[in-house]
Amino acid sequence: MTVGTTAVVPEAADLDELRAAAAGCTGCDLYRDATQTVFGEGRDTARVLVVGEQPGDQEDRAGKPFVGPAGAVLDRALQELGIDRSALYVTNAVKHFKFVRAERGKRRIHKTPSRTEVVACRPWLLAELRRVEPEYVVLLGAVAAKSLLGPSFKLTEQRGRLLDLEPPDGAPVPPARVLVTTHPSAILRAPDRAAAYAGFVADLDVLAKALGKR
Repeated sequence: MTVGTTAVVPEAADLDELRAAAAGCTGCDLYRDATQTVFGEGRDTARVLVVGEQPGDQEDRAGKPFVGPAGAVLDRALQELGIDRSALYVTNAVKHFKFVRAERGKRRIHKTPSRTEVVACRPWLLAELRRVEPEYVVLLGAVAAKSLLGPSFKLTEQRGRLLDLEPPDGAPVPPARVLVTTHPSAILRAPDRAAAYAGFVADLDVLAKALGKR
């Protein structure tokens, strides 16, 4: 697998220029099967930047982040907490959909990105952070958390707490506070969805209070 997207991330580019450059990224092999790059979208001056894992099937087809079932869960939680999604910047740690095909039919089944793929895509995420300069970063799920906070980060021990954004490798990022919680897709797979959703909302409520929404 080829890695090394740093060389193709344009310096001093705005978000539109980054998005255009990322559309042609071949920094890892995921681009070969994905429909398209799914870059982040939202306000370039957003106070909050939300990071998921990777695009899902619907995001891959639409070219937009969090427009599928997991996005609907996120939208519902944000609405309940009085947080306007249109005021956020929403993206993923990995910009291409990784999947395997079901044994029968054409259904594409999500597959967790490898550490190599996360590292290959990380320069795009760092570039988004530096352009948006958010006050708060919300990391949804272990892949997103480990992409910025290192592979040893334990989501279960730190979820629902405001932390300082301090990548262990010293990568240059704007000063920001970080909130880590589960990925909304995990709620859809949970045996007790109601309990999983309540925990998700409780975590995000920490952000809502920091923003003065509660």
